[in-house]
Amino acid sequence: MINRQVPAGDGRRKPCNTTGTATDAGYPEHAFNWDVARRVRTILAGDGVRVVLTRSTDTGVGPCVDRRAEIGNRARAAAVVSIHGDGAATGHGFQVIQATGDPAGPRIAAASRRLAVDVHDRLRVHTGLTTATYIGRNGYSIRSDLGGLNLSVRPSVLVECGNMRDPGDARLMSSRAGRQRIAAALAAGIVAFLSG
Repeated sequence: MINRQVPAGDGRRKPCNTTGTATDAGYPEHAFNWDVARRVRTILAGDGVRVVLTRSTDTGVGPCVDRRAEIGNRARAAAVVSIHGDGAATGHGFQVIQATGDPAGPRIAAASRRLAVDVHDRLRVHTGLTTATYIGRNGYSIRSDLGGLNLSVRPSVLVECGNMRDPGDARLMSSRAGRQRIAAALAAGIVAFLSG
């Protein structure tokens, strides 16, 4: 099932999902993503923001990339933030990724850009992470191959919250305090976007 080809936008197809990465000490990306997402949800709920997660537990493999986009579209989400940890061979830091071009039209692309800036700025200031040294530019990347972004008709970004293969990023991402700082920064970026 995980390798089943699904629509990824712009006529592309790609595997339903991946198993993700892990730190060298074995802390898996899926556990990081799940914990941070739940922390973000708690913070946002405290601010009166309704949050829809794409899965209800961290058991098994999450929904396919096309289904994740559909969840945000159906919920008519004001903002979609896909939380991840990267597994690059070298480098460190976070990156905020947007879709190439205007998959959902120029108005949504402009809103996605504002969301990217709001999330980026809070991550840079509040987490102790630097912007990615191994990809993108100043912590921003543009990609055409991410189904969750390509198929979204809502303002959306994908955030690689750090490189789990880098010892410094891995220490922060593996610690409860580090995940709380990352979650607080993501939530602050989302609130700034929603308030703008």
